Formats: sequence, C-alpha cells, structure tokens
Amino acid sequence: MATIALIAQDDNRWAKTLLEVLSQASTSHHCYFAGLSSFSDSESSYIYIPSLTDRAGMMPDLSQAERVFQQCANLHLKKLVLLSSALIYGTGPGRLALVTENYDAGSFRSDRISGSWKSLEAIASRYLKEETRLTILRPVTVLPSPALLSQRLVRRLTLTLPGHDPTLQLLSLSELAAALLCAVEQERSGVFNIAPNGVAPFHSAVRISQSNRIPVPRTLQRLFQASDALDYLRYPWTVSNQKIKEELGFAPKQSSVAAILNFRQPNNPSSASGPTFDKFGMDKSYIHLYGRTLFKFLNDHYWRIEVNGLDHVPRQGPAILIGMHRGFMPWDGVMVLHLLVQQMGRFPRFLTHPGLLKFPFIANFVTKLGGIVACQENADRILNEGELLGVFPEGVKGAFTRYRDAYKLQSFGRNAFVKLALRHRVPIVPFVTVGSAEIFPVFTQIKSRRWTRYSDWPCIPISTFPIIPFPLPSKWHTQFLPAIHVQDEYPPEAAQDSSMVKAISRDVRSKMQQAVDDMLQRRRSMFFGSIFES
Repeated sequence: MATIALIAQDDNRWAKTLLEVLSQASTSHHCYFAGLSSFSDSESSYIYIPSLTDRAGMMPDLSQAERVFQQCANLHLKKLVLLSSALIYGTGPGRLALVTENYDAGSFRSDRISGSWKSLEAIASRYLKEETRLTILRPVTVLPSPALLSQRLVRRLTLTLPGHDPTLQLLSLSELAAALLCAVEQERSGVFNIAPNGVAPFHSAVRISQSNRIPVPRTLQRLFQASDALDYLRYPWTVSNQKIKEELGFAPKQSSVAAILNFRQPNNPSSASGPTFDKFGMDKSYIHLYGRTLFKFLNDHYWRIEVNGLDHVPRQGPAILIGMHRGFMPWDGVMVLHLLVQQMGRFPRFLTHPGLLKFPFIANFVTKLGGIVACQENADRILNEGELLGVFPEGVKGAFTRYRDAYKLQSFGRNAFVKLALRHRVPIVPFVTVGSAEIFPVFTQIKSRRWTRYSDWPCIPISTFPIIPFPLPSKWHTQFLPAIHVQDEYPPEAAQDSSMVKAISRDVRSKMQQAVDDMLQRRRSMFFGSIFES
C-alpha cells in the first residue's frame, strides 16, 4: 500500500484534522503524520502544510518552510504537494473575478498576505528541482480552517464590514482532502486552484451558517485586525477551478453553500442543497425589489424619464450598450438597467470603475445591480454568455465633466468596446440621456493627489452635493440609437487594425453627439416637457 506523509508542525491541530479526513477518504494509501523533521522515506508522497504566523491565519511561516524545503531537497523526494492558498492573488477594488492560475495581481503586489504566499512558492521552486515532482494547490477558504473568514463564519456572532458584501468561495474539508488525494495520485506537476463551482455573498454565508451578523466599521476593526486581512472581507476574491478539472480530473462535488451546510450539519451531508448565487454578485431579487419601489418612483415621478428607440435593443443574445454617463453618481446606468428589466426582462451588466467599489454601500449597491470591474476579461465573459454589456467609453472623466461641457462627449479612450464588438461579432447599441447631468451638476474640480490615491477619482467634484444632499428632480430623456452591426461590415481581424477601430469609434461618437444636440435643441426646460414626437 502506498503511503502519504503529512508534513506539519506537531501542534498543528487543523493539519491533524485534515489527516483524519484524508485517512477516511483514501482506501489505497496509508496516511500518517510526519512532523517537520521526522520524514525520511524518499519513496513516500508528501503533503506539506505550512504553519501560519498571524492571528488572522492568512500568512505562512517562511522560515519554517525554507527548512522543510531544504530537507526535502536533501532527501531527493519524488513527490511533494504544497498546500498554498488562493490568497496569493490578492484582493482589492480592481481584482478580477474567477482568476486563473496565471493571474498577475498587479497593483496588489504590496499586499503583505499575497506577497507572503508568493514567497512561499518561490522558495519551494528554488529548492525543489527537476528530481522532485512539485504540485502546488491553491485552495480558497476551507471551512473549517484557521483563516479569518472561516473563523468568522464558525462563530455565532460574525463581524462584517458595513456596506460591503463580497462574493466568496468556500471549500469543505472533505473536498480539500479529495483534491489532495487526486494531486498525489496524478503524475502531473504544476499549480492548481481548488474551488467549488458555486459562490456565496458574505452576508448570505453568515445567514446560512446560522450566525448573527454584526456590522462594525473598518476603522474600529483595524484596532484588533490588520487592514490587509480585513480587505478579504471587503472585496470579492474568487478563482477558477477549470485547470484542475481538465488536467487532474478533480471535479468538486459541493458548492460553497453545501460546504456551509455540511459544516453545520455534519451528520446530514449535502452536495447541492441551498440557494445559488450569481458569480459576479448580481442579485435579481434585489433589482426587482427596488424596481417596485425606489427605481419606480424615480423613473415615473421624480425624473419622469421618457424613452425613445427601445426597440433597437436586441430581445435576446449579446450586444454592447454604449452610453454617456453624467452626474458623477451612476444613476443614469441604474435607470437604464431598470428600464431594460421592466420593459424587456433583460439584465445588462455595466463595466464599473474600481473607484466606486472602494466606498461602502455604494460598492454593495453597484455590485448587486450587476456592476463588474471594467476589464477585457470580464467583458469577454459577459458577451460569451450571451448577455448585454453596458460600457461608458468616456471613462470616469466623463462622469466628472463640468456642467458647462456636460453635453459634449469626451474622448472614447482606447476604443476597447469596438474591439470587443468585432471579436465577439455583436452589435453596438448607443444610447444617450439628456437630463442626468443636472441631478448633481459639477461646477468645478479640485485636484488632489491624496484623494485620487485613495478613491481613484480624478478630482474632487464641487457640486450641489452635499449642500443639497439629494439629486435634483430634472426631467430625463433617454434615446436608444439604431444598432450598429459592425459584424456585418468588418471581419474579426479588423480588431487589430487601429485605424479602422478609431474610425468606427468616431462614427459611434458622432452619432451619439448628433442625437444629444438634437435633443437639446428640442428641450425647452430642464425640469418639464417632452422632446420626443408622439
């Protein structure tokens, strides 16, 4: 019978619990606890579980790891499985969802937690050369485990951050054991994420785990918890499990919700019980609730939005909605969402500037309405799944345009929306709104490096807010323009032709500007009247 040795510190109770689960799951391997210095059989397969050094249970002991890897190298081990962590990808407002193993955390490299896991894997690669087959597994939060998120979910009173409800993945201990066995049995080396198929918003996970949520501001929690650890309760951090399915043949059987239920009811295991959640955090019940209340009031009575050209939006299939955004708060996007849900039953997703996701309550609001971090990877996923993708190509600068220039479209930046339309062979549907610039008119801007560094906003807008704490009741007019079917006129290769991409972008911008100019000419008042013919 083959043997599996678990390398871990002698007082690591979690590692010993995992060993028990491994022993129960495997019928073809003898599993035993090797400790940190008592392993010597080079023929065995080894699993190394590094000790954790911080109270949050999120940073590995690098000095211990170096000693272990050095001993492994001296013994010329044939097989070592390193239990790393999905924390290696970092988190933050601009982090992608469902990242793959080659994801570069980019601007989050300064995160001490992700940096420590990168160092752990780098040390392993430095000591273990070609004679040792090294497999690195990066699990998401295991329930139960020493990690901060797990610590919070297993308690009856759970501290959360008010205004933030990040989408998370939770892995049961039995699923982790099954993935470890799969990695030991396979001959492949490499790096693999371990994650369930489903996700769960943090607040829903707390409710399902039968805990009571206590919102405590981040400034107070920082008194007893490191700021970078709290960020993992503030922003989403999900990973893709596609590679381990394809290369190691490991397919998780339990969802994140099932992992919670199985932890609370270990004698009644479940593989698919409980609700399912959107992987990007959209909450359709939340949209419907506000659609019957707040959004309906704003649309019908406060801004009295009149709409023209809705028939240009496809009833099914993917398309890119190109709009102009004014008023520095995303209400124009929200109202377009409400309109499409109510009139067509379609739920568009809008690419969102990461700066919005830094602010509590705004982050929660935008995410539940379908806002996703603006990047090519997210846009590709949305279009590949046949959904509507909303883009504001002027970027964040368009939202902060001074009121005197509010209805002059700014530059469309890198024209990424044109490339997306060409590659995915989908139509572009422009839309414009006159009236939204008046709800929070920007009179001037204050440049501040400190504010920009904190918020990612280009300036501090001076507007009616906060002197008047609510948006002004201007009359809105929204027009959808005829769809531009670039897929019928240009080949996919046109996405690589910068001059052609710019020409298409200029054409879209010109049509939008012409529509805005025509609407302004027909408008007689900022607060009353119709501009569309009956």
